[in-house]
Amino acid sequence: MPKNNFPKLHNASWPGVVGKGPDSEPAIDIDTMIELTANAEVDGVKFDGFDLFAADPHLDIDSNDDNIKRMADKARAKNLEIGSLVAPIWGGVGGGSAMGSSEERQQFVTQVRKACEIGQKLRELGIRPYGVVRIDSSVDPKSWAADPTGNTKLIAQTFREACDVAADYGESLAAEGEICWGGMQGWKTMINTLEAVNRPNIGFQADMAHTLLYLLGYNKPDERILPKDFDWKDREALTKGLKEMTAALRPWTIDFHVAQNDGTVFGSGSHEKTGRHCLADDPNGKLDIAVDAGHWLRDEYGNLTKKIKHICWDGCMFPNDVMMKPKTWNDILGAMIQVREMHGWHEEE
Repeated sequence: MPKNNFPKLHNASWPGVVGKGPDSEPAIDIDTMIELTANAEVDGVKFDGFDLFAADPHLDIDSNDDNIKRMADKARAKNLEIGSLVAPIWGGVGGGSAMGSSEERQQFVTQVRKACEIGQKLRELGIRPYGVVRIDSSVDPKSWAADPTGNTKLIAQTFREACDVAADYGESLAAEGEICWGGMQGWKTMINTLEAVNRPNIGFQADMAHTLLYLLGYNKPDERILPKDFDWKDREALTKGLKEMTAALRPWTIDFHVAQNDGTVFGSGSHEKTGRHCLADDPNGKLDIAVDAGHWLRDEYGNLTKKIKHICWDGCMFPNDVMMKPKTWNDILGAMIQVREMHGWHEEE
């Protein structure tokens, strides 16, 4: 059996929802996502849990105590824990732009409060021993670019208010570095936004598929690290670029998504184009998943930080037929196990 039991290995539930809908493929319900996660197994090792989308059709953000307990019971019945939550902070699902009108920004903070309340109740039910609440700016880069200074100030103010609310529930907020979000679309821009928030319970959620696009400066060309004509076969240059970026973002990182990317962007349904999530064994994948995860999980001297208690695989916008194949999740679990064996540790439980 593997020697390491930390970080815990989670699957994300939201690939069943994100990029789905009337203008794409049907959403995959939470029971099916839990079943797919629970059934995956590699050499006797299984997923330890899943991260949860706190919105319909998975878990209504306005869920009462009975609904939250039912979700906890579903996880427990499959011997799974729940980790990080995604707060539905976007317009159209009850939220609003973090740099929008006063009303929109208040709606944003309200959605964070509701997600934090759910998170606290799941902790009290003993099913959520770790994890954060994930947010973004809920605005596109072009709108942000109309006034970078003023809009960053507004986003920071909204995030600050959300952090203060989250602190009341013992929660931290992780801003995910997707290139499709204004004020977060470049690695330096992301750090500027986080620094402007100036709260102890704000951090960064690194996703290996999304942050690879930071290196290309896709929506922030002036922050590009790799040259325009970059040869992906130049592993030494790629590693150097990853080290530069992770050295800056790692101190902020409080949540981590393992993923693969082929160096392109992709969007489906209503989701804007962002770093494409690829299958773990995609032959076009540009990352060495296990090796490159170490840039996030180890410090600049190669020492384990042990800050991240669980890691999560994010396969957003995978086609439904791919998601329904057991092999997909076994391959993903196998990649996650490799990450833990290379960069994990053992704790008595």
